[in-house]
Amino acid sequence: MRIMLAATAVFAAVPSANALEGDAEAGAQVFKKCAVCHNIESADKKVGPSLQGVIGRQPGTAAGFNYSKAMIAFGQGKIWNEDLLKTYLANPREVVKGTRMAFPGLKKNEDIANVIAYVKQFSHTN
Repeated sequence: MRIMLAATAVFAAVPSANALEGDAEAGAQVFKKCAVCHNIESADKKVGPSLQGVIGRQPGTAAGFNYSKAMIAFGQGKIWNEDLLKTYLANPREVVKGTRMAFPGLKKNEDIANVIAYVKQFSHTN
């Protein structure tokens, strides 16, 4: 019984891979790849929509941006949250087939966690 309780305590103390906490400062550096096409410090669009307030927003709905039909369809019934962003940022063109976004994605889980931590600072749900 003691061994089982000790093992349970050890597993409970180890964070899961899904709970990887990002570093917003490092994420600001990673976001420079995104900033070529996306603004986050204001609602102004660039080539892509502003990402200000993206967490908590339905995909394909930023005001004033002309989204692809693929992104609009993808967004039906979804809200950008950390889990959806993790999946999307790893391979946007695979997740939203037919998107106009040319970015191939972030390959390192650490970069994804960091950029999400950075983006959260510009969200209404942070």
